[in-house]
Amino acid sequence: MATLGELERTVMDLLWDSPDALTANDLRDRLAQAEGEAGKELAVTTVLTVLARLEKKHLVTRERSNRPHRYRAVMSREEHTVDLMNEALGTVLDREAVLTRFIGGISADEAQALRRILNDAQSA
Repeated sequence: MATLGELERTVMDLLWDSPDALTANDLRDRLAQAEGEAGKELAVTTVLTVLARLEKKHLVTRERSNRPHRYRAVMSREEHTVDLMNEALGTVLDREAVLTRFIGGISADEAQALRRILNDAQSA
């Protein structure tokens, strides 16, 4: 799984937060709003370049039936995070050590949620 640059992450966040597919112009406008007065307005060609990269990484899909094309995330933010976690675990020999260190760094509430999830999975 390819890593995302700052602009790619921001575009993905906008797509994940939108219930509808968005055009490059929609995304450019939302990026400008997110930046406020301190930010610079991006050219639509820059947004299209980012979308093309995200499409190559299989993170967005383009609806080609109408113009302008509309883009949406291929998977949810949560599914993407799971893919990242699985990829990270797949790169180490001692998965248990990684999981132990991960669990050691989570809050008490997160640990309680993890216990509940594991118990539910065992019961199913």
